[in-house]
Amino acid sequence: MDGRISSLAVAEGDRFSAGQPLVRFDCSTQLAELRKAEVEVRTAVKSQNAKEKLYKLNAIGELELELASAAVERAEAQQAAIQTLLSKCRINAPYAGRVAEQRVREEQFVRVGEPLLDILDDNDLELQFIVPSEWLVWLKSGRSLRVAIDETGRSYPAKVSRIGPRIDPVSQTAKISALIMGAHPDLLAGMSGVLIMDEEGPPR
Repeated sequence: MDGRISSLAVAEGDRFSAGQPLVRFDCSTQLAELRKAEVEVRTAVKSQNAKEKLYKLNAIGELELELASAAVERAEAQQAAIQTLLSKCRINAPYAGRVAEQRVREEQFVRVGEPLLDILDDNDLELQFIVPSEWLVWLKSGRSLRVAIDETGRSYPAKVSRIGPRIDPVSQTAKISALIMGAHPDLLAGMSGVLIMDEEGPPR
């Protein structure tokens, strides 16, 4: 939504849990509009009730009663539209993770579609690597391996989770993905390393 950011609950590097509020917008104008819409709904309903009583007494025609009902529907639709807008005043975390980059600051005015935060789920870190296509004869999903990470100087267990859908016709290589097993707080997204096969296979 277009609006001014009233608060940012997290900064770069911070961890957050699923559902935690990350960004809040200043929605004081929309709240005032909602209160006005609620009053208009109540007024329209009272008018409709009065018209129904008059209709039963044959004091007004059917058209007048239908117009009163339509007024209630319009007021309720306006109220629902404002409530939908208010639901966007707070952005909650879609999953547990970490803030990779903070793109905006508090009190900043932002437009629809403007990036606010770059977030990532680093609870299940994934490896991506390229292997010769002939390795696919024995390298299957579920295959155990280890990765020696350059930045930490340690190795970690992993398991092949996904094999790319095609072979590069020029390099004759395939893209493979693997999940690192277990929790390792010292690992960060973007690190690099060397694969070590835990089972019989080609040398690393």
